[in-house]
Amino acid sequence: MSPATAVAPPRRQDIVGDDDVVRIRQLVRSVATGTRLTLVDQTKLVTAASELARNTLVHGGGGYAEVQLVTNGRRNGIRLTFVDEGPGIADLDLAFTDGYTTGGGLGLGLSGSRRLMDDFDVRTEVGQGTTVTTVKWER
Repeated sequence: MSPATAVAPPRRQDIVGDDDVVRIRQLVRSVATGTRLTLVDQTKLVTAASELARNTLVHGGGGYAEVQLVTNGRRNGIRLTFVDEGPGIADLDLAFTDGYTTGGGLGLGLSGSRRLMDDFDVRTEVGQGTTVTTVKWER
């Protein structure tokens, strides 16, 4: 991931139910509208946030998300961080394979989200949980 420095404190949203996935979408949309992200990039950002929030809930058993304005000195962006204390991801390469799912979905959550964002990092440990950090930069 590109180095990013916080411009503002993170805004946190717990993820414990389906309504929280909607709240994440709303929060990300409201933060994105105050940036110079194009409408297309805002849509990509909100879509990725929705997928990652759903993964946090379904596969991680819940957790939280943080939304934060960042800069790398040349461009501004929005960093999304999703944290859970669930079972972790045993085979990260397999989890990034399109079509692979353990939850009965389309298997596009992680891989699709990675394609929508500019920077994407996953830290996971079996039995300890998963943290996904991703950034969408202004063009």
